[in-house]
Amino acid sequence: LGVSKKTIYKYFENKTQLVAAVTEYIFDTICNGIDGICALEMNPIDELFSIKRLIMEHLKDEKSSPQYQLQKYYPKIYASLKLKQFQVMQGCVIDNLKKGMATGLYRSDIDVQFISRIYFNGMLGIKDKDLFPLNAYAVHTLMNYYLEYHLRAISTEKGLQQLENQLRLK
Repeated sequence: LGVSKKTIYKYFENKTQLVAAVTEYIFDTICNGIDGICALEMNPIDELFSIKRLIMEHLKDEKSSPQYQLQKYYPKIYASLKLKQFQVMQGCVIDNLKKGMATGLYRSDIDVQFISRIYFNGMLGIKDKDLFPLNAYAVHTLMNYYLEYHLRAISTEKGLQQLENQLRLK
């Protein structure tokens, strides 16, 4: 980075404030990117794959879990981030599910509230380093598997064809 601690602490009283600001910045950057993708009004399956690619660009293939480190060393920041993630993701996933149902890509009988919550919980679960050790499971691979798993559970035949098209593009 090339910035001294003295310079950094002119702007932040302590390390916790710095971590909070960086976390907020990354969260806002990803949210703005997701909003941009949603504004393109693509089909909901392609939209989810585009969002996954955006998130992977920002998180790279971390060998150390930033989420785990936040949870361990900055539990208040982690709790705040988790709540914000849920609120933003809940809205995005619900919109995506409704659009998918309206376009015939997702089954019409799914419980939108339940699926949006189970999707969020699953996203948190795949980031659990005890369940999925980083030395055994690459973040990118887990994200791919989880998205495919989610879409296969909710897609119609038409949606499965779109999913297969996306999987061929990998």
